[in-house]
Amino acid sequence: MGPFDIISLFGKYWGYFVFFLIGIGFGGVLEMSGFGDSRKLAAQFYFKEMRVLKVMFTAIIVALVLIFLSSSLGLIDFKGIWVNPTYLMPGIIGGLIMGVGFIIGGFCPGTSLVATSTLKLDGLLFLIGVLIGVGFFGETVGFFEEFWESGVKERYLLSDLFGTSIGVTVVAVILVAIIAFYWAEIGEKVFGQNIPWKEINLIPTNSKNMIAASILLFFALAVAFLGQPDADKKWQYVSAKNEPFLLKREVYIHPGELRELMHDRQLYLKVLDVRNESDYNLFHLRDADRVDFQTVRSPKFADELSKIGSNTVIVVLSNKEKDSTLAWKLLKAQGVLNIYILEGGVNEWLKYFPLPEDIAMKKSLKGKKSH
Repeated sequence: MGPFDIISLFGKYWGYFVFFLIGIGFGGVLEMSGFGDSRKLAAQFYFKEMRVLKVMFTAIIVALVLIFLSSSLGLIDFKGIWVNPTYLMPGIIGGLIMGVGFIIGGFCPGTSLVATSTLKLDGLLFLIGVLIGVGFFGETVGFFEEFWESGVKERYLLSDLFGTSIGVTVVAVILVAIIAFYWAEIGEKVFGQNIPWKEINLIPTNSKNMIAASILLFFALAVAFLGQPDADKKWQYVSAKNEPFLLKREVYIHPGELRELMHDRQLYLKVLDVRNESDYNLFHLRDADRVDFQTVRSPKFADELSKIGSNTVIVVLSNKEKDSTLAWKLLKAQGVLNIYILEGGVNEWLKYFPLPEDIAMKKSLKGKKSH
């Protein structure tokens, strides 16, 4: 299951070579699309030449459909794809500044690199200006860092913003793109070719464009129909890779090891108790958090566990091993790292670290049916 670590697959230098080839392909497509010509780039702001919108939006929606269709089919783990944090208001302000610079200079940072690669002087001068601006920003960011860091949202998607499913969001973005392409074509005729409105045929006639749009919409609907895999489904996709760790018992830790971890000040230990509430109330390990399986299956909970730092060790426990092993599978399938299972569960813990005999709850726990 992807995404794949190119360096691990091909080695350091062949991996770099793959990146080099991808870069050549990306640059070649941009140059062939006319992204090295500032006049064509700036013309989009006057609706005369909309190729930037068409090329970039096409790339976005093709990637969108491929990523989430692959995720629906279990070919890729979307959680393994890096998503930039969202800085909403700073992003809006930065976008406005960049937009003004784009109109005046005719380039964005990426397209100025494309123009420089073909030895265009305006592209080179714009790129030098970009580097100076980056340096100026780096030296002055301390004066407005509070605003720059404001409103940060980790891995914040359009589906989170609108409260919709991934599939519905994908279909909506594709429809927006099709509508945008349609009006871009109209705009180019009106403002670029000066064709009067009354002479423009508003009915789409380009069969190739209509076929391409239909294909993308079909696959977007497939994403909505299939949905995104839940934790149980994800485990089916990754079980072949992770089952050996269970069979070899490499992810089970002895009660003595857990006790050592509880006193290790260099590590942050998080203990998840998946027993029922009555068992938890009867007895639980110090600082253990009780979680039910609805929580364990929640992507939000898995995301929270994934963000608590690489120096964190997570240990799941139940009365024996059955429920804790299931919880381990569900969390592991959702990308949670450094997670282990208490060997033998709470019952095994009590064999090594029994409660004082004058505590009645120990007797009650022993007589309770375990899972």
